[in-house]
Parts: sequence; C-alpha cells; structure tokens
Amino acid sequence: MANANRQFHVTEAATLHALVRAQPLATLVVAQGGALHANHIPLYLDPARGPHGTLIGHVARANGLWPLLPQTAVAVFHGPQAYVSPSWYPSKAVDGKQVPTWNYAAVHAHGTLAAMDDPARLRSLLHTLSEQHEAHRPAPWRIDDAPPDYIDKLLRAIVGIELAVERWEGIWKVSQNRTDADRAGVVQGLLAEGTPAAADMAVLVGVPR
Repeated sequence: MANANRQFHVTEAATLHALVRAQPLATLVVAQGGALHANHIPLYLDPARGPHGTLIGHVARANGLWPLLPQTAVAVFHGPQAYVSPSWYPSKAVDGKQVPTWNYAAVHAHGTLAAMDDPARLRSLLHTLSEQHEAHRPAPWRIDDAPPDYIDKLLRAIVGIELAVERWEGIWKVSQNRTDADRAGVVQGLLAEGTPAAADMAVLVGVPR
C-alpha cells in the first residue's frame, strides 16, 4: 500500500478497526525460506492489548503455519469493492478521456505473529470468538453447549495465533479523485447494478472523506 495515492490513505484507528470487525476473515501472509505462506483465517481484534492492538485466532494443528512462528506477518482485511465503469462519469461526454477502474477498501495489519498452545488460554479464546459472532442471535450458541470431552478433543487439534500489530495501513479508493458530479454518477451507476457489493461501495463513494 505504500505506493498508493496518498489521498486514498486512511489512518483513523476507529475506521480501520470497524472494517476489521465487519470483515474478520483475513488473508494472513508469512514469508519463510524464500516462500510466501498464505492462510485465510478469521481474526478477532483486541484493541486493548498492545499499543496498536492484537489480532487473535486459531488454526488446525495440521496447518503448516504455526511451526514457522514467531514470524513477521501481514493480515489483509477486504472491505467493499466494485468495478467502476467510465460510462458513469458525466465528464466522459466532454473529451472521452476516461477509463475503467476498481474501487475498494482494505486494511493491512503488520506485526509479529506468534503461536499460543496453552489449553486454558485456548479455551478462553474460543469463548471470546464464539461470543463475538453469536451475541446478536436470539439464542446464542456457547462453547459450554457442547460436551466437555468433545471440546477437550477439539482443543488438542488446534493452535492459537496472535498477531501483535505494529503498524496499520488503510486504503479507501472510493472515487475521491473524481469531481462531485462524477462521484454522483458513480453512486447512481453502482446502485443500478443492484448487487449488495455495489450498494456497499455506493455508500462509501457517497460519503465525503
């Protein structure tokens, strides 16, 4: 993201954290021995742990990621994204010098990724994760709903991971470089697409930054 247009950069912690909470499935990338290892893992943000927060989750013990740790890593969180047609720009009628682009919002969390294998902490982690995703349900599932011996067996099959965030990067490429008229055209075009993804992007384009 370092080479992205500066006007697309977002640094407000509240905005970055909100996307991470809304879209917790991260692409987690670690470099080891000249190779890149990528995993797709839901991560929970604990903003109170460390100066920039800590991301926590777990992987199967059979996953080859955790034996590589500790290691520098980056977790990529993907927000709304959508294709933008140049035909949506009113300015296209002036000189035709417009081309397609792609709008998106994304967050990168850089830091040190470590493994955590303590049974008590793993159980606490599972409680935290299930409560995070079940709290809004009328009858939330709780880890205690499952037989204790079954949970104990599952605990032996997973390893916790913790990414101590050292640096956040956020990119909101949402037509900030266009005129107000072109942005309005993009919003209309996106809404006409009639898809949830396009509608989500229309909201971002329509909110001045």
